[in-house]
Order: sequence, then structure tokens, then C-alpha cells
Amino acid sequence: MSRIEGALKALKGQGRKALIPYITAGDPHPDTTVELMHTLVEAGSDIIELGVPFSDPMADGPVIQRACERSLKHGTSLRQVLAMVKEFRTKDADTPVVLMGYLNPMEAMGYEAFADAAADAGVDGILTVDLPPEEADEVAPLFTQRKLDAIFLLAPTTTDDRIRAISEHSSGYVYYVSFKGVTGAGKIDVDEVAAKVEHIHNLTALPVGVGFGIRDAETAAAVGRVSDGVIVGSVLVDTIARNQADTDKLKQALKDLLHPMREALDGLTS
Repeated sequence: MSRIEGALKALKGQGRKALIPYITAGDPHPDTTVELMHTLVEAGSDIIELGVPFSDPMADGPVIQRACERSLKHGTSLRQVLAMVKEFRTKDADTPVVLMGYLNPMEAMGYEAFADAAADAGVDGILTVDLPPEEADEVAPLFTQRKLDAIFLLAPTTTDDRIRAISEHSSGYVYYVSFKGVTGAGKIDVDEVAAKVEHIHNLTALPVGVGFGIRDAETAAAVGRVSDGVIVGSVLVDTIARNQADTDKLKQALKDLLHPMREALDGLTS
């Protein structure tokens, strides 16, 4: 059982929902990323999605695009991101870490070298935005051999046959994108998400995490009612941008944002 599967099973047994925050590695500075990861855990996060900065993040809106730019200005590389995870593991052996990014940096490093380094660093899952399962024949077996969960995206337009096919290639959880568009670009329609997630649950046994559009405790709770976990990205990255000059202030701002979400999600069971 992977760390991701174990964490989600434990939460399900407790009747709780996963809080899964996303931050971009190296933003606002490579030296602060590990500290921010620990802050996310202290604030009640169950799984961390750590973005690998890329020069052309096509699925992301301006907030995360700017985070990638800030990170890349410091020269943050894929190897440095893996080193951050390894450092994080020296103090936290339990919290699953998913690398989220694009194929190009992995291809440049070499798929096998990347898979080896990711497993050695303590990474648990890989979500590659621009790698559909039909084109993952070369890299997916490398992840499986190293017990790295391959996580794929589902969209509002994904057909039933494709949901089944993606689920067969996925492990850990599937990531449902709650609306059409890039990150941070729209407002979530909870009723629409609820209907779609219920339908997805009928087609796969994997947990379903929902991302895009979750900005506060209210939307986190609304999505948590119908999903296995909520994925929070742009609002956190925007908080980092607004508080990047003061690390202590930044850490507190992240806690102030995540604590109410954690409480709202836990309140669903009471």
C-alpha cells in the first residue's frame, strides 16, 4: 500500500475528507519551500501537491504562472525539487507528496533517472498535466516498478469510456478538474461538481479529489461533501505572492487560510 492509499484509507475509515494543498516549489524562494511544506502539514493538510516550476505551464492561470516565473528566476530545477522532498522527509515520514507538473523537465532528465530519483527522495505520486495515459507507456511502468502512484486528470467533458480507461491507468486518486479552463480562472458550480463526482464514483473505485475553484472554507466544505478530498492551489499561491517578503507572516497567512478549511471539512462528520 502506498503512502497515498494508506492516508486516504485512514481518512475514509475516520469519515474524514482529505485536504490537499498545492504550492510551487521554489516560490517565493527555494530556501523556504521545505519550511512551507511543514507549515501546510501543521495547518491540517493530509497530502501535499508540490508543483515543479515550468516555463510554459499551459494548464495554469496567471497566479501559478507567476509563481513558476518567481521560482525559475532563482534557478529552481527538477533535481532541486527532488532534493526539497528529500529534506522534507528527514522530519516527516508520513505525509504523502505528489509532484505536479509537466512532462518536459522529466523527459530532459531522463524518465528512468527521474523515477529513480523521485523514489529515492520519498515522492509518492506523479501528476503530469500534459501526459495522457494513452501516451504514458514508456514512463508509467517505471513509476509502477518504483511504487510511485500515477495520478491523472479528469475533466467535466471526459466521457464514461475515458473515465474508465484513465482509472485503469491511475493509482492513489484521480484528480477531477471542477470546471473548464485554467487554474484560478473560474467559480465552482458545486451542484454540477456533485453530480459529476457521483457519476465518477460509479465508474471507478479510486478516491476522487476535486481541484480548481476552491478558495475558502465554504467551498471546501461544499466540495468535501461530495468528494474524497479537496485540492487547493491558486488561493494559496496568491497568498504566497502577497506575503513573500516576510516568511513568518507568510506561514501564518497560510495557516489562517487552511485552518478554517480543515475545520469545515472535519465539521462534515459531526
